[in-house]
Formats: sequence, structure tokens, C-alpha cells
Amino acid sequence: MKTRAAVLVEHGQPLAVEEIELGNPGPFEVLVKLYASGICHSQLHQIHNPAQPRPALLGHEATGVVIAKGRDVTHVKEGDRVMVTWVPRDITPETAALKRSSFGFRGGAHENGVYTWAEHVLTHEQLVLPLDASVPVDVTAIIGCATVTGVGAVLGTAKVQAGQTVAVFGVGGVGINVIAGAKIAGASKIIAVDLADEKLAWAKEFGATDVINGRANDPVEAIRSLTAGGVDFAFDAIGMESVINQCLKSITPGILGARRGGTAVVVGIPQGPVTLDARLFPTGERHLIGSLGGSSHPIEDYPQYVEWYKQGALPLEKMITKVYEGLDHINEGVRALEKGEITGRSIMVYDRP
Repeated sequence: MKTRAAVLVEHGQPLAVEEIELGNPGPFEVLVKLYASGICHSQLHQIHNPAQPRPALLGHEATGVVIAKGRDVTHVKEGDRVMVTWVPRDITPETAALKRSSFGFRGGAHENGVYTWAEHVLTHEQLVLPLDASVPVDVTAIIGCATVTGVGAVLGTAKVQAGQTVAVFGVGGVGINVIAGAKIAGASKIIAVDLADEKLAWAKEFGATDVINGRANDPVEAIRSLTAGGVDFAFDAIGMESVINQCLKSITPGILGARRGGTAVVVGIPQGPVTLDARLFPTGERHLIGSLGGSSHPIEDYPQYVEWYKQGALPLEKMITKVYEGLDHINEGVRALEKGEITGRSIMVYDRP
């Protein structure tokens, strides 16, 4: 079949919204008509990376409906509403390699992983999960990346416990999910750090108990003052060297013989080497860990996210601050994200069932 997609053709140039060709699903593939897709900051890195293979199809969080499936796909069927994600639903170390799907573009044959900046996607069945038919298909589009990355970092990677304290650096689409996850976990103090007062005010709606403008205050000193020495967990939702170091300095140091120190969690994707003060590790026994996709097991976690949404504990509709109607607006969406005009998460809606 033919469908339309936003294709990265030339480095530094707008995406080309053109027809691509998709074949019939292979044994482990699913063909999905997409309803909505998130616009994630991670794709900006691909767009601006000269080494990114091209042509490339982008995007990795969406909702849709199955219109065809391969013979060995058993967890979804034609007509099912689904979530599309980049986090495999139930792989093991032995089955971790997923075959890339193919597409035709401008007369050539190409391969790609998951993509959602398109009106249809043909992808591996591991990246497609059932979606409760009772929930809307627009706001739930961000579960496949923003939610699993943010909420998952708290509950899956860090395993924050009730009563512990948390700081979140960066109140964007992922950071706001970190805050929501910390509230679900029962954190006693949730400190949001950002450079924009409007984002900090917004963070309080999701559970931030305290806010710090990093432009007006030293966030490390402010966090130490608010917590009598530091938080148990500090999350970097940006991926900058300076922020990672601030996270390390914001966590509580250990006490020799009594307790180990706190944990800094890198959620944002750094775009280069990072220099750290190595003295922080033996002195204070601090931890620095990474979180990719919230260390998630989607087959179990995604239904829980949907349930929290239904209960009101995960207000996805508040996290989405910009909606674009249709794929033709993708370059405007990319521009707005680049310019910092998106407070939370933006989405494209292709169709409404």
C-alpha cells in the first residue's frame, strides 16, 4: 500500500511529506493505521545529526488501529486499537535483536525501525501493544515515549519509595512525567528545577511541592536548603553536562558506616562527552545511573499507565499543550520544539475514530 510520511531526506532541510510504499506484513510484523503521534525532542537529534542515515522515517510514540498482521502475531488482531512505541514489549537478552521493516521511497528500497510521523506504520510486533478501547486515542499517544521514559525512570529505574525525596531538572514533556511518577510513588518532596517560571507554575499541577528557577537561584544550594542536605534522587530530564553535575551535587551524601549516598538518574540523552567531579563518588558514596525507556517492561507497565490515566493519577491531557491537525504540520511542530515554544508535549492527530 501507499501512505504518507515525513521523511528526513537532507540534513538541515525541512522534512519531506511524501508518499512511501509499504509491503504486506511479514510473519512478525503489524501494519497500523495511526490516529495520533507525539513529537519528541529525541527526533531533533536525528534531524540535526549529519551522520544520521537517510532517507529516514522518524517518530516513536503513537496510537492507531491494526489493519493487518503477520501470521505469527498473536497478541493483537485486525481492528484492535494499539499503542506504538520504541520499547520492546517483552523481549529477553536472547531475543533482543528486532528485524527492521522496509519501505519504498522515490523508487528505492530502504529499512527503518519504528516510526510514527506517518499515516501508517509497518513495524515489528514487539513495538505494538493493545490499547484499552475505552480511552481516547489522542492523549494516550504519548505513553509510548514521554510517559514510559519519565514515569518509568522513577518507578522502573530508580524505584523511588514512598517518603523519599526527589528533584527533577527540566520541566518539559519528559520532566513532567517524572514529576507525575514521583507523585504516584509517594515521594514526600518533589522539587522542580527549570529556567522558566511558567513551566515551574505548571509543574505544581502535576505534583511538584517546591520549584526553583535555575536562572535566578543556584539550584544545588536551593535543593540542599529545602532538604537539609540533599534529595534521595535527582533526575536529569535534559541531558546536559552541567545538569548532570548539578544532579550529583544535589543528592544527599552518604555517612561512612551508616548509609550510602543518593542517586542521580540521567534520563535526557547527552550529545557529547561529560566530565564529572570524581571526588563526589568515593566521598559521599553517590550513585550515577542511566535510564533508557524507564527500564520498562511494556507488556506489564503500559496497561498500568493507562489505568492511572483513567483514575486521574496520570493527567495526560494536561501534559499535551499543543495539537497539530495532520501530518502537513510536522515541520511547524519541529520548529516550535526547537525554539522552546512547547511547554509540555505536542502531538499530531491524523484521524479520529
